[in-house]
Amino acid sequence: MNFILRLFAFSFLVVSHYGFAVADNAYLPSDTEYNPSVTSPTHALGAEVGEWHVRHDQLASYMKLLASQSDRVSIVETGRTHENRPLFLLAFTSPENQKNLTEIQSRHIKNLGSSSNANDPLVLWMGYSVHGNEPSGSNAALLIAYYLAAGKNERIDNLLNNNIVLLDPSINPDGLSRFAQWANMHKGNALVSDPQHREHQEAWPSGRTNHYWFDLNRDWLLLTHPESRARITQFHQWRPHVLTDFHEMGSNSTYFFQPGIPSRQNPWTPRKNVELTAKLGDFHAAALDKTKQFYFSGESYDDFYYGKGSTYPDAHGSIGILFEQASSRGHVQDTVNGELSFSDTIQNQVTTSLSTFEGALAHKQALLDYQVEFLEQTNDLVKDDDLAGYLLQEKLDNTRLKKMLSILAAHKIEYWPLARNTKIDDQTFEAQHSYFVPLNQPQYRLIKSLFSTRKSFDDNTFYDVSNWNLPLAFNIQYAEVERVPRVNKQSAIASQTIFPELQPSAYAYAFSWDDYNAPKLLQRLLANSVNVKVAGAAFYAKTNQGGTSFSAGAIIVPMALKQPDNVKTIIEEQKEGLGISVHSIASGLTTQGIDLGSRKMLTLRQPKVLLIGGKGTSQYEVGEIWHYLDQYVDMPVTITDVYELDSFNLEPYTHMIWVQGAYNSLSDRVTLNIDTWLRKGGVLIGQKSAAAWFSNKNWLQVAVKSSSEVNSAFATDDLSYKDKDALLAKQRIAGAVFETQLDLSHPLAFGYHSKTLPVFRNSTLVFRHPPKPFVSVSSYPQAPLLAGHTAKEIQSQIGGSAAVVAHNVGKGKVIAFANNINFRGVWYGTSRLMTNAIYMAPFIDAQG
Repeated sequence: MNFILRLFAFSFLVVSHYGFAVADNAYLPSDTEYNPSVTSPTHALGAEVGEWHVRHDQLASYMKLLASQSDRVSIVETGRTHENRPLFLLAFTSPENQKNLTEIQSRHIKNLGSSSNANDPLVLWMGYSVHGNEPSGSNAALLIAYYLAAGKNERIDNLLNNNIVLLDPSINPDGLSRFAQWANMHKGNALVSDPQHREHQEAWPSGRTNHYWFDLNRDWLLLTHPESRARITQFHQWRPHVLTDFHEMGSNSTYFFQPGIPSRQNPWTPRKNVELTAKLGDFHAAALDKTKQFYFSGESYDDFYYGKGSTYPDAHGSIGILFEQASSRGHVQDTVNGELSFSDTIQNQVTTSLSTFEGALAHKQALLDYQVEFLEQTNDLVKDDDLAGYLLQEKLDNTRLKKMLSILAAHKIEYWPLARNTKIDDQTFEAQHSYFVPLNQPQYRLIKSLFSTRKSFDDNTFYDVSNWNLPLAFNIQYAEVERVPRVNKQSAIASQTIFPELQPSAYAYAFSWDDYNAPKLLQRLLANSVNVKVAGAAFYAKTNQGGTSFSAGAIIVPMALKQPDNVKTIIEEQKEGLGISVHSIASGLTTQGIDLGSRKMLTLRQPKVLLIGGKGTSQYEVGEIWHYLDQYVDMPVTITDVYELDSFNLEPYTHMIWVQGAYNSLSDRVTLNIDTWLRKGGVLIGQKSAAAWFSNKNWLQVAVKSSSEVNSAFATDDLSYKDKDALLAKQRIAGAVFETQLDLSHPLAFGYHSKTLPVFRNSTLVFRHPPKPFVSVSSYPQAPLLAGHTAKEIQSQIGGSAAVVAHNVGKGKVIAFANNINFRGVWYGTSRLMTNAIYMAPFIDAQG
């Protein structure tokens, strides 16, 4: 009966199908037979591949089905997404190899860089659709998996008998599911190819991103998200020879495969990598020629930022390859090259997946040799380097330091705590708080990129960021060292913290604002109806340790305020796992600084934050703030669409946060409502173009330089038409690190102890220096660039300008950031400015 139903379903598809989907076999080589006991995608889905956009649950079910039916397939769940969708990695190889897969894997890792025997297996990693609204990759993965699991031909035998194909069918399940729902819900029986049809005009936020609206193809290095952490764990357990990364691009383009622009490869990537990529590219070209497809290579894209899927492998002796297919962004769309169907896009991804196999086998020995050569060259680079490594130190915020170290560890970068204090120039690195990262290790190239402060390159045009210095992002003190210091290799951590016990008879409980987790503990206490005060100045109090110093921003839970009966238990439970010392204060009279009853001790109320999103705003920046407040502060945040504000009641909200966006078309009613809310006591927070809009509305009393004024700094008299793209590249900041100087006495700087604060910039927005005192929280020095590239003309515009400003507006406050302080969820050094803007705003008392 089961067989009859499945046969009927298949017959119905063949008879009734209308559209552009094609049968499984039509996508795949015509000379291939298939094991009838292995279910095809068409039979599993109840529809032909390309007829509908596959959902992740369908994709996952099919992959598990293949693993249960074919002895060539094994599958592991590597992790879960934010939305609890499973992440899978499949391994395809011969049945005999499957029996010994763990041993083969271990031998490959053990011999990494030291063996290039022709009998060694190639490990090929096929990764699909890191951007969920680029679905041709994941839909192609159905077909490639079926081909490898059930196909019968000599090519498959040659591939699987002595090699391993790893397949990641959906790198971004949450985004893929979001887009599949969008495309499928707008599909009619008669397909609409009009680009202006709603199917092709995706809603905000797009399926490109993950649950928190991050671009996962920028997260291979930063590891902000579980999808990336799971993938990198598997990458280092397999260390593939080739890793493919299948994407889509604009509908009016064609098909791209690497290599990219030759002058824009990462300087730590060997030239041989590009040569091998080009040799594999010959096979892609031949395959696409055979099917009469348009394509291009060697232009538009680069291999610079090591945090992408096609470049992270390059730092490890693997060949990373980017593929970009013109997108149908639905089921069919009109383009400058004619009608582009979803099945067309899937076909090209299948074609180049197969050409990857063919090219890799043809150049197997070269790929095996390359991993050996890569390690040998890396060892030579280590010997030639004058540096021995880098020292790291953070005395007051162990959470931030541990998070950075965890990223290094995930990338298999070794580090050791110091065995004794070490002095470098005028800096002393204390053993209790310091670590050494040696350069003499296999991850030398990756370390050099993570600690780089290089400012100029052979080609100063960048597809993405030009710097990703990790200590600068984390605001961790670090120094280059030429000699290996004495380290403690018996322990991976510098010291263990002993937390004080809470005393039931305490006059008050208190904790410092220095640790990255302090805002989370504060928010948890407020959510549990604990009444707290925040110190506006430093003090020294008697505690159960004898005495403890507290800086401005310290959080106090005084028993003089009405507290829950079980307040001590609440504090103990809520601080669990946060690594924060909570002290028991014996008296309200301090021995130094303000007393606990001082007017500079302000009572905090639980904030109610409104985050403005929706069409016209940056989904990335909204997602970054939501992610930070949700994941690192435990703060519930209301997100609303900007165009809902016409009828939105702002009264319940204490804070409103705006990001990069286009706001000039908002109605007068919206601006009037905001103005009223602000002057009644609201806190208005904005970054980048939102701050410029605040200035235009006279809420922010700081002028913003126009883009034309910034661009006018560039000489254009002698330029010809061919210089147009180069000028545009110079007039932007792709992503670089700048120095700012903090006013440490300002409430928005509470928890910071160094005047120098590195910030990330990827826009040319410039605040003029405020005309009134006390408004500027931080500013740029005259020579502000720390790392990465920015044209001197832009540097001179930024030098001396304000970076963070804040002042009163009526009973409210306005706070503005010139840059993105939560960039990609990894700028721990500046993200604390956001929680300061929320919790410390009551202290701001400056007139704009």
